[in-house]
Amino acid sequence: MHSRWLAEPGWGLPAVLDADRSVVSHRPRPDRMSLFVASRLVHSPLASTQGVMGAMRLAPRALHTSPVSRALNWSKQPPAKVVSLSEEQDLKQLNERRNERPISPHLTIYQPQLTWYSSIANRITGVGMSAGLYAYAIAYLAAPHAGLGELLSSGSLVDIVSQMPEWAKLAIKAPLAATFTYHFFNGLRHLSWDWGFFLQLRSSYLAGYTVLAATAASTVGLCML
Repeated sequence: MHSRWLAEPGWGLPAVLDADRSVVSHRPRPDRMSLFVASRLVHSPLASTQGVMGAMRLAPRALHTSPVSRALNWSKQPPAKVVSLSEEQDLKQLNERRNERPISPHLTIYQPQLTWYSSIANRITGVGMSAGLYAYAIAYLAAPHAGLGELLSSGSLVDIVSQMPEWAKLAIKAPLAATFTYHFFNGLRHLSWDWGFFLQLRSSYLAGYTVLAATAASTVGLCML
């Protein structure tokens, strides 16, 4: 066992040198070094030490003495096992890991609100009426060229509807009237938002229920015509 003093530039550092293991146990003096230097010494992965015969040695002191390494206790961990996988097995394992990942919350976890239900319905009714209008216009233009003649003309449609029973007329008129009136009244609600009205939560809900009531009354009125 040999002990000696190591001299570092700017400050003294007592060290006890174990000649057999070449491990240096440092006990820095707080009155001779700054806190920054001490922290750098403690957390340094490789501590530069002077060994026997003046040879410089690098002792991984922080890897063995840090609180994290002692808590993990790496020295008692078994060595990693290397397993060769085929491309198919690797892809299967990757997919299994992906299935275990957390995903974003689904829309069903939220409490239903009138505001976003009415917004979704406004878009659905708008797309539905647009699709129906374009479909009828294209069919009306293509009917004469397809040998259907005046089947889709206004006169033919009036004759077809007049021959339908009342329940069939009601089944066609009710969804058309509800779609049109809801989109109309809810469009007025959106315009009122653009003008700065009904932006508070209470007034927004009041406007939403008003749209539903006006839609129901208008649908019944149009179906009775």
